[in-house]
Amino acid sequence: MCNPANFKQIQNIHARAFTLIELLVTISIVATLLAIAVPSFREFVSGQRIKTASYDIFYTLTYMRSEAIKRNNDVTLTPATGGWQNGWTVTVGTTTLSQHEAFPGLTITGPANNLIYSGNGHLKTAVNPFGISSSASTSLAPRCVSINLSGLPNSKTGSC
Repeated sequence: MCNPANFKQIQNIHARAFTLIELLVTISIVATLLAIAVPSFREFVSGQRIKTASYDIFYTLTYMRSEAIKRNNDVTLTPATGGWQNGWTVTVGTTTLSQHEAFPGLTITGPANNLIYSGNGHLKTAVNPFGISSSASTSLAPRCVSINLSGLPNSKTGSC
């Protein structure tokens, strides 16, 4: 025979479960929210990649200037084969101080030639600023890293 206590336990178990309709409604709400959020998240990630690239260039220029003053020697920044977006190398003579990896999906314009800081912390020649923008999206704000007359870099939002 059926024990009434066991029947009550079975009813409680069923009362705590989700129905198929509740589960489908929840999944459809989550899917709708994801469909709205994913494009915005992609734009956010692309914008952060532009900022990261500009900060990396800014840091590299500051590091170069510091090393040039410390060593009282020329420090050279050389773009990788294919341009600045493929990375760069910082050297003193034949000694490599640092290398930077590529930035896929970004367009980085910069000086046509190597960039050289002399031992006094100034650039040997005037250079064009670095422009950083997304290769995939034109709606994102580009960034510009320029170098002032004293050799200090400056980063700002907007075109150069």
